[in-house]
Amino acid sequence: MWEFSLNFKSENFEVAKFVYNTLKQNEIWLYVTSYEANGNISIVMAMEDKYIDSGKSMLAGLITEIICTKFKSDYLNRYLFLPILDKVGALAFKRALLNFDRETDKYLVKRALVFSGSLYVESFYSFRLQSLQQKWEELVHLANENREYLLSRDSFIDLLKFLVDNLDICENEIGIIKEGEGYRIINCENSFYTNKWLTEESVVSSVIDLSPQKINLYFQDSSYAINLLQRIFDERIIVNSEKCKIKSFKLS
Repeated sequence: MWEFSLNFKSENFEVAKFVYNTLKQNEIWLYVTSYEANGNISIVMAMEDKYIDSGKSMLAGLITEIICTKFKSDYLNRYLFLPILDKVGALAFKRALLNFDRETDKYLVKRALVFSGSLYVESFYSFRLQSLQQKWEELVHLANENREYLLSRDSFIDLLKFLVDNLDICENEIGIIKEGEGYRIINCENSFYTNKWLTEESVVSSVIDLSPQKINLYFQDSSYAINLLQRIFDERIIVNSEKCKIKSFKLS
């Protein structure tokens, strides 16, 4: 039997909770339990030897996602000093930086991972992932150094478009539907609405997360956010008037 302990600082309670719930849902684990002591949350797990490779792969994926999303987001919020931008643009720019060169980020995390009894995630990040933090530092330094350049609207959009164009494609095709004062995103291959209702402020950053090859707009109304989407995604966007197409979609 293989046993392992994954540890977080108590301040990262929500992250630890997400990991715990994810592990509990997978039947390959003989048991998964957690406890909090001395400012740390420990998730203790065990599995039969025949599942070790699957278990390590799952843990590697979870840890990598946490580092490349939560920790990188915290890093950007701490060290990135943007000029005063509108909220839509600021969120979009941070999200583009968050997703920029993501595959290399993931590679650096997985390369440094060693499963030997226990792992303290914050310590692993601080001491084993210095090369990753240096990579992020170079990116943030470049953005901060050119912050005055971003004051120009056209320059800001050009840079944002450059970042978006260099993101890996994650979705083949999505659709966006206007709903009240906000939006919902459709997965065009599986024919369903996403459950999340998106505001004017968050729709651009949410589409950047998906990094789709093609975007259908199922409405004619324009807005600041939609105009920004059309400029940074450019030829990937199609204004689609086929209203009947969305009747087959259902709320998830």
